[in-house]
Amino acid sequence: MAKTSLVLLAAGMGSRYGSLKQMDAFGPNGETIMDYSIYDAIRAGFDHIVFIIRESFQEAFEAKFKNRFGDAVQVDFVTQELDKQTGDFDVPETRQKPWGTAHALLMANEVVEGNFGIVNADDYYGVEAYQILYDFLQKQTNDFSIIAYPLVNTLSDHGHVNRGVCFEDEQGHLKDIVECTQIAKEENGTISYPDGEGRKSLSPQTNVSMNMFGFNPQFFKLASSMFSAFLTNHGHEEKSEFYIPTVLDQAMKSGEINIQILTSPSQWFGVTYKDDKPHVQAKFQELIDQGVYPKNLWN
Repeated sequence: MAKTSLVLLAAGMGSRYGSLKQMDAFGPNGETIMDYSIYDAIRAGFDHIVFIIRESFQEAFEAKFKNRFGDAVQVDFVTQELDKQTGDFDVPETRQKPWGTAHALLMANEVVEGNFGIVNADDYYGVEAYQILYDFLQKQTNDFSIIAYPLVNTLSDHGHVNRGVCFEDEQGHLKDIVECTQIAKEENGTISYPDGEGRKSLSPQTNVSMNMFGFNPQFFKLASSMFSAFLTNHGHEEKSEFYIPTVLDQAMKSGEINIQILTSPSQWFGVTYKDDKPHVQAKFQELIDQGVYPKNLWN
């Protein structure tokens, strides 16, 4: 029987953070955000962890995580590089920027056989979210899923945020994601974003995407075909990127897939800048004090 995999997108270079934030310590014993994600995934039922990384830091990743989880899960490392999955396309010599998240996920085709979830390595999604995702992946369905969050559970105390607002049809399937930028809570408690010459309000319970998805292997077939077209049309653009939402939007609107919206009650948080670190450390200490996690995660 195929394992249920969790794929962590960890190939980012951390340019805005100033270092590899995936490897930075946020817990009291050096735990990374990924450690807490993997801990939640294992207790939800996942039995296969896949790290998508870069060759330049593969050795450091394997040294830290290869034997970290005992016999609880199978662990694999795959690398995203510019020349992988590109076929006969000649990668421009000046190209430095990775091809994007959908290209990164294509790397997992090497090791993933069954249904799988995907998360960002530097985001905390919460206990409930992993259980919802795992339970969905156990169902015999051809649908994909998106684990959405109430907007109010994803806001930052340190400034505005950008979020993909999810719209659903009568069956609870995703029909569109609209990127709304500079969302912030006003002094009167209203949540809004700039729209034209004014501001447009959003309900605190508006479902938003935080890049947590549930897929089956059909994703690889869809993405591979679309990536070939992407390279033909945009491969010579210096900063072009091939994103997971691009694949989903095209396949959804062509009728090839349905995407179920599943809402998590969890509190989401993540890191973008170095200044975010103390806030995230405090959040994990709070969860430890509440008994959600042991003080020493893997002891």
